[in-house]
Amino acid sequence: MPETVMPEILDCTIRDGGYVNNWHFDKKIVREVYRALSKGGVDIVELGFRGSAKYFDPDRYGPWRFTSEADIHEVISGIDGARIAVMGDYGKIDLEDLEDRKNTPVEMIRIAAHKNQVAQAIELLGRIKTKGYKTSLQAMGFTSYTEAEKDDLRSRTRDSDLDYFYIADSYGSIFPNEMAALFGPFLELAGVKVGFHPHNSLQMAFANTLEAIRLGVHIVDGSVYGMGRGSGNLPTEVLIAYLGVQGRPKYNVIPILQCIERYFIEIKKEKPWGYQLPYMISGMFRCHPYYATELMDRREYSIEDIWKALEVVEDMKPIGFDRTIIEHLIKKGVVGSLGRSALNQSPRPAAEPESRVHVPVPYLNRHPGRDCLILANGPSLKECQKDIRAFIDRYRPVVMGANYLGGLFAPDYHAFTNKKRFSMYVDSVSPDSRLMIGENISREMIGEYVHREYETLYFRDVLDADFDIADGRIMSNCRTVSVLLAGVAVVMGARRIFIAGMDGYLLKKDLKSALFYNEKYDPVDENLNIRRHYENERFLKQIDEYVRAKGFEGIHIITPTSHKAFYKGLENYLS
Repeated sequence: MPETVMPEILDCTIRDGGYVNNWHFDKKIVREVYRALSKGGVDIVELGFRGSAKYFDPDRYGPWRFTSEADIHEVISGIDGARIAVMGDYGKIDLEDLEDRKNTPVEMIRIAAHKNQVAQAIELLGRIKTKGYKTSLQAMGFTSYTEAEKDDLRSRTRDSDLDYFYIADSYGSIFPNEMAALFGPFLELAGVKVGFHPHNSLQMAFANTLEAIRLGVHIVDGSVYGMGRGSGNLPTEVLIAYLGVQGRPKYNVIPILQCIERYFIEIKKEKPWGYQLPYMISGMFRCHPYYATELMDRREYSIEDIWKALEVVEDMKPIGFDRTIIEHLIKKGVVGSLGRSALNQSPRPAAEPESRVHVPVPYLNRHPGRDCLILANGPSLKECQKDIRAFIDRYRPVVMGANYLGGLFAPDYHAFTNKKRFSMYVDSVSPDSRLMIGENISREMIGEYVHREYETLYFRDVLDADFDIADGRIMSNCRTVSVLLAGVAVVMGARRIFIAGMDGYLLKKDLKSALFYNEKYDPVDENLNIRRHYENERFLKQIDEYVRAKGFEGIHIITPTSHKAFYKGLENYLS
């Protein structure tokens, strides 16, 4: 590498690493980081964000979300070290938050902006420059820019008085072979230094940085131990070590490694970061990692479902993270068996295979006039097992269960519609039960896990449709399989529908007790479970009304439940 002109190196540990610990760094650690980086050959150290209580609550955020002048002076005092930078998020920093350059050791102000904020951010940086600072624009989410937007940004950068312009690989989605096309047009600009801020979602941060150096960028970012949100950043020490062995005497990795040993190994144990699956998936689809994280946190969608959903998110090119997009994709059935085609559906989905729409439903009116009992998976299924068995013995209902029953019962029908639970629990189905598998689960997947006869459970895998039945096929997914089975009971011709073990998500304060067993796939987020509860209730009401319209009794939940409108306890039937 001796022929290559070396870029400046900026370390952003205290700023970007602050996402891990909410900027609660001890001043001694910040001072030692600054000392180590300065001795290691780093040119610029970014000592945090600049902000004010106007935008950030000091009781919630640590001092390096504000990075006061007093704190900066304290941590760098007596150290003849690297130049100092701070960053502001556009819209969350005011000109008044910055001293005149002559009154501060801070040399550079960097502003991070989304593409809909770039024009205003450049204008703000122009005013910041009049205070005497070097200025830098960080273009976030650059891979989501259209070609026209890239051209516009290039023109604005060319016509500005920026000192630095950064391309930020916000989602860690860039590959080395893409770097030249992204950076080339900006490297042609005179008077502005071009920088690269990598993220490590796809473990490409180091490879991309080396390619950026080869292309001639003027400045690159890293952080100690790669510290940063999610998958983290380019580890500064890796770049410094590499440059050292390439014969660059300026760089000495030892002080940085000593700092890692003393402080960062322990910090990482307490607040982990590094390679994570949601960040890898979002990196592949050039979108905010929260899209993948949100879907994975719900613990009910397979990786294949999430992958297909993010294909759609990538096409939408959203700015940052918008939770309403997730809700829309779930309701439309994009997160599930229908995938991308669900967005083009009419009331009868034209994109669905004809075989799904017209296939005869074999269990239509199979049990006319019978009672049906649905076994859900709440704690009351186990707590009331003895009485539920007595109910079955007395009334001889058609018994339908779902997911994991733990050997408590061997129902007549045992159903799965969730791919994760199917793969986990299908082996637990009693040989005396008839296995039912949702049509949303592919034949390929079924072939991997099932070596017995089964019956397809027919329904449309969408959430935003009301309960209805067309030729025996249920026209929504009814949110959970136990509620869906109440609809299946209607299809089979049930006269009365009883449910046991549907405790509801509002009954127990301890969210871990939502099931009678400990399941890693069940969501523990309180808000998600509250939404799930009311979605279940919506479909229970619709099924109940559907059954009553036929002149039958409707739905009765016979074990303790927070769905109070449907509760009629077991003692009413066993006395």
